[in-house]
Amino acid sequence: MVGLSHYLVLSAALFTLGVIGVFVRRNAIVIFMCIELMLNAVNLAFIAFSRYLQALDGQVFVFFVMTVAAAEVAVGLAIIVVVFRSRQTVRIDEINLLKG
Repeated sequence: MVGLSHYLVLSAALFTLGVIGVFVRRNAIVIFMCIELMLNAVNLAFIAFSRYLQALDGQVFVFFVMTVAAAEVAVGLAIIVVVFRSRQTVRIDEINLLKG
């Protein structure tokens, strides 16, 4: 039987993997994917708690988080494409657009 603790351990592992990816990697696209992984880990925890408590509140909240994440993907990828066109790189170390 798969219980709440199994889902929460999986969610924590995915979130930790995402945090490590954000801190270790220097490619903007990979960092962006790690942030999405962290959002999905939180969504998994919301769904697990929603099922455990027999309430739909967590599932409704996940729907809104996924909607915001889809908008974030569209805007984030557009920014990455514009930066790549102007700098010919997506490495965070080499991008200095905000330095005055």
